[in-house]
Amino acid sequence: MFAVTVRMRVEPGKFDAFMARMAENAAASLKLETECTRFDVWTDPNRPGEVFLYELYVSPEAFDLHLASDHFKTFDADVADMLLEKTVATYREQA
Repeated sequence: MFAVTVRMRVEPGKFDAFMARMAENAAASLKLETECTRFDVWTDPNRPGEVFLYELYVSPEAFDLHLASDHFKTFDADVADMLLEKTVATYREQA
């Protein structure tokens, strides 16, 4: 398995619009990508504007397919001006 974490900080005043687009992207990822097995979206009211993603794919190649998907490209373009910061980290399962 291949795990991806993403930490984002959203521009003030754009959180609701961002979260609507994020919900669409997460749902599309799970529905359209058979090798995406988990796509969790987390927030904490103590850190307004911060979003944490936990995504799980069967392989690094499956994540590459996610990044190349039309729904992700559209999402990424739509939210680019809403983000202050985005940090991505990946992890491979050890056998």
